[in-house]
Amino acid sequence: MGDQPRPSTAYLDVLREQTARRAAVAEPLTSAYAGAGEALHARVAADVDAAGGDLVALAADLHAHPELAFAETRSAAAVASLAQHLGLAPQVGVHGLATAVRAEVTSPGFDPVRHRTVAVLAEYDALPGLGHACGHNVIAATAVGAAAALGRVLADPPAGLEGRVVLLGCPAEEGHTGKEYLAHGGAFDGLDAAVMVHPFGADVADQVWLGRRVLSATWTGVSAHASASPFAGRNALDAASLAYQGIGLLRQQTPPVDRVHAVIVDGGHRASVIPDRARMDLYVRSPFPETLADLSRRVDDVLHGAARMAGVGVDVVWDEHPPSLPVRGNGPLTGRWSVAQQARGRSPYPPGVVPETLAASTDFGNVSYRVPGIHPLIGIAGEDVALHTAEFAEAARSDAAARAAVDGAAGLAAVALDLLADDVLADAVRADFEDAGGALDVAAYFD
Repeated sequence: MGDQPRPSTAYLDVLREQTARRAAVAEPLTSAYAGAGEALHARVAADVDAAGGDLVALAADLHAHPELAFAETRSAAAVASLAQHLGLAPQVGVHGLATAVRAEVTSPGFDPVRHRTVAVLAEYDALPGLGHACGHNVIAATAVGAAAALGRVLADPPAGLEGRVVLLGCPAEEGHTGKEYLAHGGAFDGLDAAVMVHPFGADVADQVWLGRRVLSATWTGVSAHASASPFAGRNALDAASLAYQGIGLLRQQTPPVDRVHAVIVDGGHRASVIPDRARMDLYVRSPFPETLADLSRRVDDVLHGAARMAGVGVDVVWDEHPPSLPVRGNGPLTGRWSVAQQARGRSPYPPGVVPETLAASTDFGNVSYRVPGIHPLIGIAGEDVALHTAEFAEAARSDAAARAAVDGAAGLAAVALDLLADDVLADAVRADFEDAGGALDVAAYFD
């Protein structure tokens, strides 16, 4: 065997150099809003720090027992158990999902018409073969810690503070869009905001997350003997091959951040038989709902065009699970997150430092088009360690991950408390959301 070819690292090397140069001159985001004030921030931070050992233990426990989408039975129970230990009253099996978790605390004088509700979101599903290579174990710990600290403040609030906090444990983020199923079950009704934080190779206040659709195309032709009577067949694999090439050519005319990836998962079984069936699985990603819809139409045309060229039929099935929209971050909330993390000794990069080409997808995007929200990143690994790798899975059980679990919980608690306490901030959060287009009919967007 010859030497295994290795892709050049030149592009990633340049991106790292660009990121380092931008980071050297970037100033962390600030905030013009008062928020809840230093005394309340100190109170929730102290509560989070006091529970820090429990939060780190939860992250480690989830890491040691990874469970896949919609099968997170043990993980959901562990999240609920710690939530209960920290003073919440969780329920497991809510909003139509057996492994979803919900707990909420309201202040004594809470009025849903006059006062605000903030949800803190947890994730805890893992990846097949890679375990917690996306750090969802850390996400779960941050959410439980934040919600518990907020719950203690709301149970005995200072004069003038009223509100509700919801801990929402969200199953099946990895490839299954669990939050959209939760939305159909009413999980996000009545919220004024939703917040969560995701582990990464660096602290980033707001980063591009692409919308994503998943589809499959199955071509059906006519089988024949490939030598004796090939003219009697219609080759379904030809159509799949043409479609694969067509997707490659399509990429020349798509914006730089758009992504289409595909694999041919069925193309026949013997070279002597013309395949009468072939199947391709694809992902389509783009940074805006409108461009995702446009790219979807173009990909659909390629798949049907390949069928016509090969003289076969095709069945294209979109979105076995609901699509994920891009994340739409909320500027005023993002500023408060950055301020809260600076108080923990971190300096989250402002937008534009990490190149937008380094973009993945998350079903939190569907939430962010329903209510104002943030989905910042918190560093647990080196900036050269990518999500969904064995190296990132190792990072998710490191000392850096343990620190991030506590810092992230304190940050989420501070942001949520700011929104509950500061009417001026709340108005700005809502105005930012409306200026960006307001609520979108997510469920019907691609119909």
